[in-house]
Amino acid sequence: MQVLKSETLSLLADEQVVAVRQGVRNLAIAAGLSLVEQTKIITAASELARNTIIHGKGGHVVMELLQNGSRKGVRLTFEDAGPGIRDIDQAMTDGFTTNKGMGLGLGGAKRLCNEFTIESTVGQGTRVSIARWK
Repeated sequence: MQVLKSETLSLLADEQVVAVRQGVRNLAIAAGLSLVEQTKIITAASELARNTIIHGKGGHVVMELLQNGSRKGVRLTFEDAGPGIRDIDQAMTDGFTTNKGMGLGLGGAKRLCNEFTIESTVGQGTRVSIARWK
């Protein structure tokens, strides 16, 4: 797998979510994703960026345009050094929320992507990686 383009953006304030959405859109277009596929990864990116800011107390996202043989895709890795997630299975359950939301965040983001991984250590932070392929 080859990384054709990579960009890292800080996630410290809500206004930075707009920059993430635009960056993801640009990479999704470069990967040749359809409008529906673009919308899915942008929606997932918005949710994960907000989680990084709100729950992770800030962090960053690495946005990558990938090529694997003839396939192109977009991979996003969100990372924070926040409080971490005590129970990942519970956090992935639809309806579970810690912040008065609808509780569709992590599970919803997973359903919108072709690949989804999450690692979290209490007191050290969380890393979520998603990808969408053409």
